[in-house]
Amino acid sequence: MPFDLGRLDLVGRPTEVELSDNAIASIKRGRDFVEHVLSGDGRPVYGATTGFGPLVIFEGRDSTTEQCDNVLQHLTVGQGADLPIPIARAAMLVRARSLAQGLSGVSVATVDALCRMLSTGFAPAIPTWGSVGASGDLVPLAHAVQSLRGVGHAYVDGERMPARDALGAAGLTPLQLDGRDALALVNGTSVTTAAAGLAALSAQRSLQVAIALTAVLSDLLGATPAFLAPSLLKAFGHPDVATTGRELAWWLEGTTPSIDRPLQEPYSIRCTPQLLGAARSAIEWSAQTVSQDLRGVSDNPLFFPDEDLVAHGGNFFGQPSAFASDLLSSAVTQVGNLAERQIDMLVDPGRNGGRPPMLAAEPGRQHAIQGLQVMSTSLVVAMRRACTPAAMQSVPTNLHNQDVVPFGTQAALTAYEQARMLRLLHGALGVAVRQAAHLDDRGSTASRCTGLVAALSERIAPITRDRPLDEDIRIAADVLDNYVREASL
Repeated sequence: MPFDLGRLDLVGRPTEVELSDNAIASIKRGRDFVEHVLSGDGRPVYGATTGFGPLVIFEGRDSTTEQCDNVLQHLTVGQGADLPIPIARAAMLVRARSLAQGLSGVSVATVDALCRMLSTGFAPAIPTWGSVGASGDLVPLAHAVQSLRGVGHAYVDGERMPARDALGAAGLTPLQLDGRDALALVNGTSVTTAAAGLAALSAQRSLQVAIALTAVLSDLLGATPAFLAPSLLKAFGHPDVATTGRELAWWLEGTTPSIDRPLQEPYSIRCTPQLLGAARSAIEWSAQTVSQDLRGVSDNPLFFPDEDLVAHGGNFFGQPSAFASDLLSSAVTQVGNLAERQIDMLVDPGRNGGRPPMLAAEPGRQHAIQGLQVMSTSLVVAMRRACTPAAMQSVPTNLHNQDVVPFGTQAALTAYEQARMLRLLHGALGVAVRQAAHLDDRGSTASRCTGLVAALSERIAPITRDRPLDEDIRIAADVLDNYVREASL
């Protein structure tokens, strides 16, 4: 099953996922080893012969079916709004990938059921709150598994309904599990990894949008591109800054500076290679870390037939993605700060190249992007407030069995929301840029910038009379994503 970060985006809609012959063989071999251990040599196996968590010192239930109920029922305690469907479905893909490596001792039928689910419009209803990301995402994954068993709620093609009805509507049957299957399904960091991965993908796209919008703004203002001199940026010593400078220069090829601009632009233009280059470094490190999570196995215990080993450890401890997600949140928020400052530049007649205040053709009779700026201020402050790192907010729990915890799930979900807000900030800046181009006879002079302005103008009318801009902001975000994705250096 070829796997990379981009698959997390694809699985938001029905996607065919099949187990390879090698994966099936690995799963069977691991399962056979588990059954041998449990039926033969009397070795203790966590969660199969024991209770869970700190109750590991006590014996478990008599049957594997009762063990399944034990692990799922006591963890079905989540609260809050349901996670976005793309995260819920991506989490199931990540869990299937981990289990398919054959080290968790699950049945082929269990992994195949996850793959079959992903080919339909089914998505489990997973509450937001409940995971500390230490023994994996126990609570959210328990809700996901319960949905697959027909317990609780689920979605089909975006419609929420009782899980049993959803299974029927999707053409699925309730999942049948034993204790090992159930524990392996919940004992991993799949929700954390899914949310962090989707956040990283969104941040990568938004970084390219930020570069494009900065170039268009610079072009519309008539700024000299001297701040992009390759020798200057190479001297800074950070390769990603030089790369970002080259991309900005590509967008600005053919730009004609205005004689009215100052020798040095404000930092929200002049320092963008340094800011966005540093953001690129942070985002790429985060994406690489989450990609490593995708390739790994997050579970406990793990089973190694070749070594005759049942390994009890901590591969469900989500610290890597916790750090990666906190860094993503910081990087995304600083890119959001930049977008908000660039909007502020455009509303100010002292800095916007002689355009009227608020980009209003008739100030007072018209207010143009005045409300849009207020919304942008609200968004960027919300992003700043959410930037408190989660990865070191450790609070002991679970009778001090989980005496240090990473809170990776909260970090990842925050990063996901931060990335969504950055898209909206860029949508707002896109509307502002489109209006700035409308109010300027000079227009853009770099052909690639002209193309992006034209793409925005095709979907967003100029503001000649005040109108609601809420939908325009969302449209602009989509236009920017699509246009920049198709553009290439």
